[in-house]
Amino acid sequence: MTQITSQINLDGAYAIITGANRGIGKQISETFQAAGAHVFACTRELNSDFMDWVETQKQSGTGDVTPIQLDLTDDQSLKSAINDIRMVSSKIDILVNSAGVAHGSLFQMTPISDIKTVFDVNFFGQIALSQSVSRLMARNKSGSIINISSSTAHIVDPGTLAYGTSKAALNRATKSMAIELGEMGIRVNAISPGVTNTEMSAQMDDNARSMLIASSVLKKAASPQDIANTAIFLASDLSSHITGQIICVDGGIV
Repeated sequence: MTQITSQINLDGAYAIITGANRGIGKQISETFQAAGAHVFACTRELNSDFMDWVETQKQSGTGDVTPIQLDLTDDQSLKSAINDIRMVSSKIDILVNSAGVAHGSLFQMTPISDIKTVFDVNFFGQIALSQSVSRLMARNKSGSIINISSSTAHIVDPGTLAYGTSKAALNRATKSMAIELGEMGIRVNAISPGVTNTEMSAQMDDNARSMLIASSVLKKAASPQDIANTAIFLASDLSSHITGQIICVDGGIV
């Protein structure tokens, strides 16, 4: 357990985390649960590996985990997921939009259908979920929404049209959401990771990955825990006066 996790207490908090089956979303789920939160761990498929992980987390003796099936591209799935969550708690304190799909293809070789698919998950689905959850948060005049963006939103490399623009749109939405939801006591921020050691980043072109790491001050990839540490800070009262920000956790790409 990292030091920052042990210092931040989320006892009694209810957190929805998408993309909880792997990578950054999984690490954030574990970190929040270790800090005492009740985590609604959302994934598109409740397969045996995921359910085994849920049981392991439940036995850890800290917070709690409820598995939630959620396909962000399916409106009915979204409604069902919200209903399942509300059966456990109508009070939601934290939403982490971590689900995402990777895509790499040069502009002239990228079908419009591929761009639409990426945006359905990385942008439209996350906005729809945030709309539903923010209504629950507004009832208690408090909440923290954390969007997981990417350095590709503001660093333009060949082959990042669909993924990069979907994350750039999410950054812009983060600021709009913060402005509109602030009067309801809801804070909205985004985390923009650089290269992070996850299954998704393993799909990157090796040369592009190496060049991006080399362009950073620290000259190394992040761990999922690095991102989770920033997320738990933004979820906690330690960041109570921070909203509308895109926080880069990229090793210092300047």
